[in-house]
Amino acid sequence: MSSTSQKHKEFVAEPMGEKPVMALAGIGEVLGKRLEDKGFDKAYVVLGQFLVLRKDEELFREWLKDACGANVKQQGDCYGCLREWCDSFL
Repeated sequence: MSSTSQKHKEFVAEPMGEKPVMALAGIGEVLGKRLEDKGFDKAYVVLGQFLVLRKDEELFREWLKDACGANVKQQGDCYGCLREWCDSFL
């Protein structure tokens, strides 16, 4: 498994609460703003989409690319972050 960023570690270490979308690994200011503009302003809203897509990696990556233009690394970072959070808290 690839190493995880500090941002990833911090995100998966605690309940999501009201964390902003930019708290997700792989989502910085530019992608975060694009997601906010489409109504995905909180991490839990992106989590909702992740769950609607049944935690399917391919579907989630495609959705994230279409929603905000995330590249392959960003897609993978965000997917891994949400997958690990779900494994710990759901």
